[in-house]
Amino acid sequence: MIPAILYIWNTNLYNMRKLLSLIAICALTMGCGEKKEEKKEGGFEMNRTKKEVKTEAKSEGVPVDLNNKGVGPITSVEFGAEIDTELAAIGEAKYNAICTACHMANQRMIGPALAGVYERRSPEWVMNMILNPDGMLKEDPIAKALYEEYNKAIMLNQNLTEEEARAVSEYLRTL
Repeated sequence: MIPAILYIWNTNLYNMRKLLSLIAICALTMGCGEKKEEKKEGGFEMNRTKKEVKTEAKSEGVPVDLNNKGVGPITSVEFGAEIDTELAAIGEAKYNAICTACHMANQRMIGPALAGVYERRSPEWVMNMILNPDGMLKEDPIAKALYEEYNKAIMLNQNLTEEEARAVSEYLRTL
C-alpha cells in the first residue's frame, strides 16, 4: 500500500512541476512586465510623433556678430556686388571635397548649416575659421560658443591656401 501511495505522490509531484513550468513559460511569453496597450474603438491606432527637423540656418545659443573678424591672417575681404561664378565653381568643388563631411547647406549636422552664413558672420570671420580653426577656437568667443553648441566637435584645419578659402567663401554666398 505504501509503494502505491508513494507512486501516486511522485506522479502528482511530477505533474505539479510540469504545470508550474508551463505557467512560468506562459507568463514569460505573454510579455513579462510589458505595458498593456488599450484598444481604442475603431480598430488600429498608431501614435508616432515625428521629430521636427530643424532646417533653419541659425544656431540657437550662438550670437550673431557681423563685426567680429575672428583670429587669423584675414583682416579684410571685399565681396563684389555680383557673385564671381568662376571663383564660386572652384569653391564649390573644394566645398564638396572637404566640407560636406560636417556641413550641409540648410541643415545642422556635425557643424552648422552654412546657408546664410554671411547674415550671421563677417566674411573675414568665415575665412579665418576656414584657415585658422585652432586659433579661432582658442581665442574667438563665437568659435568657442559654436564648439559648445555642436557637442565639442572641432573643425579640422584643412590646410587650405588663402585663395582656396576665398573660393569657398565665394561659393558660400550662393547657398
